[in-house]
Amino acid sequence: MKKVVVISTSLRHGSNSHVMAEQFAKGAEAAGHQVELISLRGKEIKFCVGCLACQQTGSCVFKDDVPAIMDSVLNADVVCWATPIYYYEMSGQMKTLIDRMNSMYPKDYRFRDIYLLTTAAEDETFVPQRAESGLQGWIDCYGKCSLKGHIFCGSVGGPNAIAGNAKLQQTYTLGKNI
Repeated sequence: MKKVVVISTSLRHGSNSHVMAEQFAKGAEAAGHQVELISLRGKEIKFCVGCLACQQTGSCVFKDDVPAIMDSVLNADVVCWATPIYYYEMSGQMKTLIDRMNSMYPKDYRFRDIYLLTTAAEDETFVPQRAESGLQGWIDCYGKCSLKGHIFCGSVGGPNAIAGNAKLQQTYTLGKNI
């Protein structure tokens, strides 16, 4: 049994990427894994100010919801990020969380397998490339882990537009096969 953390970064009600996150989580649960689905909706996540105090003290100077999220990530075997694509990039709240997790860098971590789920109104194959590249920058800082899978679902612009999409079954199966 693996500990799986799924981070849904969209703040929109009816988010297509959140629906994908739920399907990944259901698949992982069906396979017998312990799953924690974290939604950033309603979470307080302040911007990193680059003070680097976290590198000296092991924790950020800001007191918000990030330490609990970070603790979950540090103790997970698998981390799955789900994000809508805005202007051909990951959501701002996902990038903000990644920046704020800077204090993880010198710490020991369990995660080895990283997954990415992305959605967008556009459907061209290049649409999610920058989001994947941005996440890869974070992955590259943690030498014991790697990107194991990425599912992109395009042509889903409005809330709940993903309903009935075949990519949901693929996402469930990806979660089940981790």
